[in-house]
Amino acid sequence: MSWKPEVDEINQRYAWAEEMGGAETIAKRHKNGYLTIRERISGVVDDGSFREVGKLAGKGSYKDGKLVGFKPAPYVMGMAKIDGRPVAIGGEDTTLRGGTNWGTTRRKGGQGGFIDDFAYYSRIPLIRLIDGYGGSASTAKRLGFSALPGHSVENNINPIELMEIVPVVGAVMGIAAGGPAGRAVFSHWSVMVKGQSQIFAAGPSVVERGIGRTVSKEELGGYKVAADNAGVIQNVAKNEEACFQQIRQFLSYLPSNVWELPPFKNVGDPVDRIEEELLEIVPRDRRKPYDMRKVIKLIVDTGSFFEIQATHGRSAITVLARLNGHTVGIIANNPMYGGVVDVKAARKQTHFIDLCDQFHIPLVFFVDVPGFNVGVDAEMAGTLREGMNVGYAKAQANVPMISLITRKCYGMAGGAVLDKFGLDFKIAWPSAEWGSLPIEGGVDATYRREIASADDPDKRRKELEMEMRALSSPFLTAEAFGIEDIIDPRETRAYLCDFIEMQQPRIRTTLGPKIKGGTRP
Repeated sequence: MSWKPEVDEINQRYAWAEEMGGAETIAKRHKNGYLTIRERISGVVDDGSFREVGKLAGKGSYKDGKLVGFKPAPYVMGMAKIDGRPVAIGGEDTTLRGGTNWGTTRRKGGQGGFIDDFAYYSRIPLIRLIDGYGGSASTAKRLGFSALPGHSVENNINPIELMEIVPVVGAVMGIAAGGPAGRAVFSHWSVMVKGQSQIFAAGPSVVERGIGRTVSKEELGGYKVAADNAGVIQNVAKNEEACFQQIRQFLSYLPSNVWELPPFKNVGDPVDRIEEELLEIVPRDRRKPYDMRKVIKLIVDTGSFFEIQATHGRSAITVLARLNGHTVGIIANNPMYGGVVDVKAARKQTHFIDLCDQFHIPLVFFVDVPGFNVGVDAEMAGTLREGMNVGYAKAQANVPMISLITRKCYGMAGGAVLDKFGLDFKIAWPSAEWGSLPIEGGVDATYRREIASADDPDKRRKELEMEMRALSSPFLTAEAFGIEDIIDPRETRAYLCDFIEMQQPRIRTTLGPKIKGGTRP
């Protein structure tokens, strides 16, 4: 006897599930510029690679004991591939109940979701396509009781345990409020869509009732707030297709789990490529800025520059790139914004160091830092604490590091980007200078009384500055082997490629989870 009737029912249920909230609801979303969750998944993963899991979850409608309809659960998830590598992926279906929690004892995604467990036990990256409000005031009515916040009925993988072993991506595709907003933040890297995505702890109606202020969704949690200002979300995409491309690009630099090496991708860019422009890119006038992003792009493998948090903490630049095919993390000071380390730049660097250390990505520091941001506002913001956190994260990291000093390296901020508790490998360009304080401010602080008592204070100050500047020559430090090398800027690519190549045996011996103790400052 054949089981074809049952198979036909499976296929019928699948067909109803694929209808989601119905043609009218889908058309409305398209008119408003949004894709459906199934279209989003197809846009991220390799063509034909998505194997849906839990497609039959939902609620059937029956008449006289026969199935006459089916409403799927408002979450779509499963297994897929990106560039041939396995991933777990899922997201809310906002055509059904706005993507709010389903409210059953076991969930496909979200708090206590199966897809998180699948990524954890499979040791593969997790991609969350987030678009939903999480719980609602009607949840207690559906359940028959009020559940404690942050809890589901079923046991599930701790999200911290998940992040300890596999890359987690949080992509905010529309609204992320409550639980979905928390899951977006519980990620190694996050992205949102400009003008389309908003993220907040609670929406405008709750804000208005709670504090009496009327705000729009964009004012409360649009990209200018979440990405540019708060840094809650790392990257911004101009549209959904660009968001999908960023997700694929980010994961191309990371291993599938902490027991693997980062992917190797050789694009055929010669190691000994010479860029004449590097010889004159740093101005002789120490007060003039220059384009540090251009410096990086001239050195790394062609087309491999992927910036993280470009619009937040602008005095620092954090980049994933490749050198001779090997993934590297680059932290650079940005002379266009003074290069000083403020609170936002410090937090940005700390997170990036943790990310690279977690997934065995060596760090290259491009150094042009005059110091921490100073002044009353800087002190009130806690710049010193956040700045020292950069050094703390770097001291805990055990990935290979090298520092390239292109111009300034002063004070505690300079020390935070040198591998003082490791190999302490430092190279510099002839334009480099360093010390406890920049010469101008350092002379005033150290020789204040002598300058004040001089017959001509301005003349004496200039004389002392000239004396200090003569001692600041990088060649004098090189003679004392206080710096490992001063190099021709045009040879930087070859030098760094050689260093990263030599570190591969070390990286292979440190695979696995990173256990970190202590308490951050």
